[in-house]
Amino acid sequence: MTGTYGVGIGWRPEISGFVTDLPGLRFAEVVAESVHAHGDLPPGLTRLRERGVAVVPHGVKLSLGGAEPVEPARVTHLATVAQRLDSPLVSEHIAFVRAGGVEAGHLLPVPRSREAVDAVVANVRRTQAELDVPIALEPIAALFDWPDDELDEGAFLTEILERTDALLLLDVANVYANAVNRGTDPAALFDRVPLERIAYCHVAGGSAHDGVYHDTHTDAVPREVLALVSELCSRHRPPALMLERDGDYPPADDLRTELDAIAAASGYPTVT
Repeated sequence: MTGTYGVGIGWRPEISGFVTDLPGLRFAEVVAESVHAHGDLPPGLTRLRERGVAVVPHGVKLSLGGAEPVEPARVTHLATVAQRLDSPLVSEHIAFVRAGGVEAGHLLPVPRSREAVDAVVANVRRTQAELDVPIALEPIAALFDWPDDELDEGAFLTEILERTDALLLLDVANVYANAVNRGTDPAALFDRVPLERIAYCHVAGGSAHDGVYHDTHTDAVPREVLALVSELCSRHRPPALMLERDGDYPPADDLRTELDAIAAASGYPTVT
């Protein structure tokens, strides 16, 4: 994205009124598959666009990391939604969600192999060919690593970004979750990826169960993730960071508190 957008939030129908009423909001994200390519836009999104808020479609079903080519109809839908919303960019995950016609229903981790890099790069390029705007790629939170990994996460991501000239959507909560579950230093990834390519960041909550940290998007953002936001911004502050919440929505005051905490951690003005 060009320019600075500060703190944003993921638009969801359940909190549409809250999002629309945030006085300082300049950036929001919507799940691309929740917006129809034709017909009326959801009223909340229309009001945001009328206010000049940048709205980014965030895809969840392209399966960029699959061995099969991305489905053209899904790419067309993403491109059409971006045009309808006059979006500055789109985003999707480095993950796969289907194989052999079977839908997993989840974002699944891609092996960090050179063959997988080639597959992701090919699918990103197929997607870019139809888009009028840049695409930002998001590494997911994974509960396991594949045994045939050939690259560490930093090298894997950097090669994909360099070969596609794509941007990076860095989910700080995913960075934290992966580090906790692997027993590594979460901030170490910041030294291994091109931070200047970050288009924006997700910030979300999670919870630990039986020694495993789950990136739930239904819990409050923990202080450890906020500390990681501050660490990232001390090295390179992204143009935008957004609160990602996908369920168990708390009272409006709690959401404002979380947005204010992200603003404080990043050094951006409050939007509440």
